[in-house]
Amino acid sequence: MSESSIDESEVIPETLREREQWVCWREEDRDGKPTKIPVAPGAGGFASATESETWASFEKALEYTETEHADGVGFVFTDDDPIVGIDLDDCRDPETGDVDDAALDIIARLDSYTEVSPSGTGYHVLITGELPDGRNRRGSVELYDTARFFTVTGDHVEWTPTRVARRQDALTAIHREYVQDTERDTASESKQYEGADDESQTTGAADVDVDLDDEELLEKARNASNGEKFERLWNGNTAGYDSQSEADMALCCLLAFWTGGDRTQMEQLFRQSGLHREKWDEVHYADGSTYGEKTIERAIATTSEFYDPDTADDTSATSSPDVGAADSVRSRAYLAEKNRLLSERVDELEATLTEKTERIDALEAEVERLTDELATRDRETAQSHEEDSGTARETDDGSESPSILSQLFGGRSE
Repeated sequence: MSESSIDESEVIPETLREREQWVCWREEDRDGKPTKIPVAPGAGGFASATESETWASFEKALEYTETEHADGVGFVFTDDDPIVGIDLDDCRDPETGDVDDAALDIIARLDSYTEVSPSGTGYHVLITGELPDGRNRRGSVELYDTARFFTVTGDHVEWTPTRVARRQDALTAIHREYVQDTERDTASESKQYEGADDESQTTGAADVDVDLDDEELLEKARNASNGEKFERLWNGNTAGYDSQSEADMALCCLLAFWTGGDRTQMEQLFRQSGLHREKWDEVHYADGSTYGEKTIERAIATTSEFYDPDTADDTSATSSPDVGAADSVRSRAYLAEKNRLLSERVDELEATLTEKTERIDALEAEVERLTDELATRDRETAQSHEEDSGTARETDDGSESPSILSQLFGGRSE
């Protein structure tokens, strides 16, 4: 079997396996570049992403990879299914496993079945949803929903779900941020904010003048209902977060609330925090944005409420909203879905644990039965040996052993 073939077919989500939209592929050199050619399972000829007669079931496609004619399997996207594929190229070091921040951001926000590509240098994410209108590719990010096929490796990224999840909101946001045409985005934003002041157009912040100096702001943040969380993040404590990038986003969301989305003040405050590091000023995006600039931008876009000193009373600081709920650039609906998935996973693990416990009990009972059976056989063997030894001793005494002559002639020896 080819190295690209799937070792454990169960790792592929059933949502995909149950559809007869599978082809095989083999790698060939085209103009000096390795190219994955779609192959019809069983037939061996070229497959087409628009001709269903060249597709087959997952099982048949996987079986064909055992031949010399195919290197792996692929899933075909059609108009009749809700599956969308997100292809992230050249974002992973196959030797070290290091991943670009942009790819990590996309994978985390989509939070669906993700696997490493055949080359080991990228990822494939599969979700259900509807691909937004507009372009479907920019740089190393490409989105498919019809008339294309995706190579499927089964090399599942462990920290992502094992199911193909519906992620329409995340898909729309990622398409807008990473793929959509920049000029059209700018025109759209200008139209959206037409009539607003210049600062609102450029920052997306609340139309509120907070006017707190750094010390006043920090004091209010520390005294808020989520002040303990703010203090931990401010001091550089990333406990409870999968990565420092998530902790960076959490702190920036809190700063966005207290500053009213003031980018300049957010920037100078973050640099004073324990989370600040060299990565903050590194360019990580195709548009020339630094990691810090993009983090602040997303934090402001994610924050739905901002501190308003004109409407706040003396107790407002202790009842401020927990803007950290958007820690990982996820909406409340996303978090609810995440919790549901985690609950399902817990149920699955508990069911598995129950099955394993029952299996252990059955094995222990079997061991006990075999042990008793072995002990019984040992006793019977020992008893048999004792009887054989007794018979041998009687024969040696000669008291009850008939003579040879008596045996031969039927009489007594004289």
